[in-house]
Amino acid sequence: MLQDILLTVAAAAPAAVGGAANNAEALNQMGFAHLFKEMTSAPGEFLVSWVVFLMLVVMSFGSWWYTIVNFIKNTVVSNRADAVVRTFWETPNAQDAIRFMEEQPANEPFSKIALDCAQAAAHHQRHEGSRLVDALNRSEFIDRALRQAVTRESAKLENGMTWLATVGATAPFVGLLGTVWGIYGALLRIGSSGQASIDAVAAPVGEALIMTAVGLFVAIPAVLGYNFFVRRNRITNNKFDTFAHDLHDFFATGSRVGDVPAKR
Repeated sequence: MLQDILLTVAAAAPAAVGGAANNAEALNQMGFAHLFKEMTSAPGEFLVSWVVFLMLVVMSFGSWWYTIVNFIKNTVVSNRADAVVRTFWETPNAQDAIRFMEEQPANEPFSKIALDCAQAAAHHQRHEGSRLVDALNRSEFIDRALRQAVTRESAKLENGMTWLATVGATAPFVGLLGTVWGIYGALLRIGSSGQASIDAVAAPVGEALIMTAVGLFVAIPAVLGYNFFVRRNRITNNKFDTFAHDLHDFFATGSRVGDVPAKR
């Protein structure tokens, strides 16, 4: 009796070891490295996977590019905004204030709004008595110029926002496409081999799920960046509107609301 039990255990041990080895091999085949190795060894069989992977790489590169560029741009604008606006209003002479705005960098938005407003006021003044002045009074003409300037500078802040929103919305579905196609190919290979054990199914399906994970890794930073810049742009646009309102009061009436002597 004891001898029969020992023989049974001895016969089962190699099978257990073999099963453990198969499970370990299946786990090793579920990694990104193994998937990439298979894609490079037989690119024709993984054409859809390559298209999905390259699309996700381009999406990720573009979203990080716009995130870094917009972060630098927003930081520079935010850091300079208060100093530029304060210096403009603290300059006692209007001509010196305009000259200060002209000396600002080409990408400084507040100076561009102020210069457009000053040019509109000067243009309207030069054409007093003409049809232009009869059609639009000074306040309306300045208001139109300010609206155009604020709209233009606000549009510059939104550069790349459409890309971030698109990547955040579509990257998970692009990754899901790779997963669905990978599972379809895995099931075909499993069916042709005739093996339906868990170790034969787990590795191909696990590899296919990697594409969904890659899609999420691409989408999440894009969504976070988009939401961050939406808030930052809203704050900057509010500063544009406040500055434009003060400029309108100054160039239309000669002083801001609540201002004591006006610039001459």
